Amino acid sequence: MKAVLALVILYVGTFFLVIQGASQNPMQPSPQSSAEPQGTSSAAPSKSIDATKETDIRSLMELVGARDMVQDGASNAIEQSREKLSATVPNDDKGQAFVNAFAASYQKKFDVDQVTEQLASIYDKHFTEDEIKGLLQFYGSPLGQKVAAEMPKISREIQAATGTASNKAAKEALAELKQQNPEVGQSARLALGQGRWQQRRGQKPPQQSAQQQNP
Repeated sequence: MKAVLALVILYVGTFFLVIQGASQNPMQPSPQSSAEPQGTSSAAPSKSIDATKETDIRSLMELVGARDMVQDGASNAIEQSREKLSATVPNDDKGQAFVNAFAASYQKKFDVDQVTEQLASIYDKHFTEDEIKGLLQFYGSPLGQKVAAEMPKISREIQAATGTASNKAAKEALAELKQQNPEVGQSARLALGQGRWQQRRGQKPPQQSAQQQNP
């Protein structure tokens, strides 16, 4: 059970690392050669990992859907970057086309296989060979399969809950400081791009109080 809880923590942590790393470097070219087909790197063995243990790790990664987790994290990071970028471009068709082109380029440049390959070393670092074998046995059970299926959903819900709490704390902190320092904080604003994208998608932004509109 200890090993299972540790893997859950690692799973969620990796999900957030993918999002954070992709958000901070959205347009950084992949160091992997563009001429190398995707998926080639994952077939090459890691020199620092015991061959038998690496085989078990890769079997475990397949069982838990590690590659899907990385792809899901990248998709969330792209959407977050899309919303941030939308707040800085004209609110018209050209602006929307620019953001859509950015998202498409972002998706193309993000190498899912390369990130997935790095996970083998992470699993090797945090689990012994016996623990990996135990996890393989666990994920072969009905409960293990349910854990693997539900973890991506749990990760997204954790991200959403964290984002909501973070935005609330930021708005309250800014409002409090602006009251305490009206001259310094008079022009301070929190840039939020989501509302503009809701309008472009035909959705009406939620009604906000005067304090929320001008924290």
